[in-house]
Amino acid sequence: MDRRDFLRLAGGSAAALSLGGCRSGTGRRTGDAATKESGPGGGERTLRIANLSHYVRDYNTWFDHEFCRRWGEDHDVEVVVDHIPYAELSPRAGAEVALGQGHDIFGFITPPASFEDSVIDHREIVEEVQGKVGKMAPIVERNVLNPKTGKYFGFGQYWAANPVHYRVDLWNQVRSGLVPQTWEDVLQAAAPLKASGHPVGIGYSADDDSCFSLFGLMAAFGSHLQDEAGRLTLDSPATVEAVKLGASLFRAGMSDEVFYWDSSSNNRLLATGHGSMVINAISAIRDAEEQDADRAANIALGPSLAGPAGPFGVNSVVQVFVVWQFAKNKEAAKQFLVDLALAARDDFLQSRYYNLPAFSQSVPDLSQLLTRDERARPVDKYTLLAGAEQWSTNIGHPGYDNAATSEVFFAFLIPQMFAAAARGELTAEEAVKRAHAQAAPIFDKWRERGKI
Repeated sequence: MDRRDFLRLAGGSAAALSLGGCRSGTGRRTGDAATKESGPGGGERTLRIANLSHYVRDYNTWFDHEFCRRWGEDHDVEVVVDHIPYAELSPRAGAEVALGQGHDIFGFITPPASFEDSVIDHREIVEEVQGKVGKMAPIVERNVLNPKTGKYFGFGQYWAANPVHYRVDLWNQVRSGLVPQTWEDVLQAAAPLKASGHPVGIGYSADDDSCFSLFGLMAAFGSHLQDEAGRLTLDSPATVEAVKLGASLFRAGMSDEVFYWDSSSNNRLLATGHGSMVINAISAIRDAEEQDADRAANIALGPSLAGPAGPFGVNSVVQVFVVWQFAKNKEAAKQFLVDLALAARDDFLQSRYYNLPAFSQSVPDLSQLLTRDERARPVDKYTLLAGAEQWSTNIGHPGYDNAATSEVFFAFLIPQMFAAAARGELTAEEAVKRAHAQAAPIFDKWRERGKI
């Protein structure tokens, strides 16, 4: 976009979104965090937050009208929360950076590494929370820390695991007691499942869920986009083997629709009873519980599928908040993020277990809470989430997520690689080499900028 487009988006969207934002606060000032820039000398008494709406509607009510309202009252700050559609998050963030003005806190659900130069170093926020509740979970830290520069370019609030969802009755029809534990299990079951009218649901489209599933397949085969030092390593025998399995899986158990899926397609496939298995955050099973409790009772959850390198699944979401360098109320923004992290137990419960805490010990009774859920059948269906860190990783594994891995992710080069082989347009080897060649200039660009 040119500057005129930035101005139009920032100005027009700000007007529209502010009308729908949640505002809270009082005339009573009791907190210290806001006084540096929102006290009598500074005059700034508003904290502006941009964020995506959570898929759990009740969570939005809690965050907007309970947590933010109470926090605003305690700190004599009007908290304004603007909910921005997912597709507009990055363009809106870019517009605010171009203008040098906008929200104080901006929320992303993927690592905003490309905005590193436009945000504060969030280290002091991280260290304050760690001093109170213990270390940040490594899977979250790899999404917010740049080891090259040493800067925390964001603050992780929560992350979401990506378990396997499968229909117990349908898998039992293939073989009694059969459970999808490995990618080979899925490949062997795919043909009979499809023949029964219940295909496997793995996307090969320009969609986030497709990326997460396919990055997980690669990791299970020991294939990685980069190495620990941030060097591009996509073109490898392990990647070729992963792509070969992906192509075989498509031909055995899926149809062309997976090339055109959006972010809700796999949820719908499962909730309608048509699909036999998907890989998704627990929003998929929660949707099924809302639509048909009896059908949902027949859907089980499992950890990430294993391959030759072990069980790996790529986390589906990391909620990352940034405080802009140009934020008008930086000190209040910092305190807000600290207090939100310390409210992790409420955050976890209000999200219906979707929001796994960024600081693992901030919800010390998480395992106990997961043993009983009033909506689940059986009530302990979600207990596997207690060990999710052991079978989950990040897209930049074994390294840290960075601006290059994020750009490759959102260019959807990985689904394109798998789709080309699945359609027979390229061999697995050719598809891998093409994707590597497309990713190389992206990595070169960010290395030249000193970010990897």
